Amino acid sequence: MNTELSPKATEIAAHARLLLAAGGYNSFSYADISARVHISKASIHHHFPSKAELVRIVVARYREEALAGMAILDRQLNDPLAELNAYADYWSTCIRDGTSSFCICAMLAAELLTIPSQVADEVRGHFQDQSAWLASVLKKGAAKGQFHLRNSPTIEAGSFMATVHGAMLAARAFGDPQTFQAIVQPTIDKLITAN
Repeated sequence: MNTELSPKATEIAAHARLLLAAGGYNSFSYADISARVHISKASIHHHFPSKAELVRIVVARYREEALAGMAILDRQLNDPLAELNAYADYWSTCIRDGTSSFCICAMLAAELLTIPSQVADEVRGHFQDQSAWLASVLKKGAAKGQFHLRNSPTIEAGSFMATVHGAMLAARAFGDPQTFQAIVQPTIDKLITAN
């Protein structure tokens, strides 16, 4: 999908992404974006006719970034354990330095029953992308003897993904970025320890 945007549309989308990470779909309006970007709501509608379209584009771009990031890990590291650690370290760093304290798709998943279907489809797609990549990493790691899986790679991937997103939530709830790594690292340790 082509999600190329004009510079002003890119700025609008960036602010929408920050607002999504902070509070989800229902926590902001075009008035909030207007105040941040210093343009009228009508001008925002020129770039994004509806809030649903704006958020769909933001999530589609987010998915593209995530897929590109995972592909880079595959190419540069080509080591399943290093890839899994890099995935966790990415979020640990984002939470610690405040660049992205929460996955916008995790935030939107909590609102899945109340958000527009085109946004929900992108959110589901994101989780399918993440799950498929994690399952492939775990499968490769098991084949190399790095991981000792107790379930199928798909189930283990879902469990790991749930741990990562739960750790994000805990870090936010406790106001302590270190909480993320304290929760995720034991999960990685269990994957590399034989029964």
